[in-house]
Amino acid sequence: MALTIGLTGSIASGKSTVSLMFDDYNIPVVDADKLSREVVKPGEKAYEQIIDTFGKDILREDKSLDRKKLGALIFADENKRNKLNSIVHPAVREKMVQRRDGFLQAGSKCVVLDIPLLFESKLTHFVDKTVVVYVDEELQLKRLMERDNYSVEEALQRIRSQMPVKEKAALADAVIDNNGSKFETYEQLEKLLKSWEVI
Repeated sequence: MALTIGLTGSIASGKSTVSLMFDDYNIPVVDADKLSREVVKPGEKAYEQIIDTFGKDILREDKSLDRKKLGALIFADENKRNKLNSIVHPAVREKMVQRRDGFLQAGSKCVVLDIPLLFESKLTHFVDKTVVVYVDEELQLKRLMERDNYSVEEALQRIRSQMPVKEKAALADAVIDNNGSKFETYEQLEKLLKSWEVI
């Protein structure tokens, strides 16, 4: 019986690091963030809807979306953020299910759906098991500021726009503690995959 794992975490929790580790076990990962970039490329339906909604000011000269401009617009305004999500999320979900089913039909024993807003968007019905990559809030803040050169305020604004990682951990089937070294994280993942009999 094939297993679909939903992988999530919070911003700067190290979810991407864990996502890459599945490669070592030949487990395919469908990355919702990558798909969210695909569906907003010129020519895609979601791209047209975004321009209709937000105007042409959010485009670069090459007609691609200016993600920074759009980000600044939606982080400051929940209404606009919800509007953008109502365009992008359905398009991403559609592609995600197509990719997942493709891997399963090709005989994969396990597929990972890497979804940052797995719980917030109520997408757990797409997966069999959920895994949260957990990190303490102080470390999360520190990593985010270092990674993206944010001020404390900018980093906190982004962290607070998501469900707290503690709440996500409470909802998950399994939690990977990413406060330690990469090796410790890797060991936890391996143990988990063995216990779920996918490796």
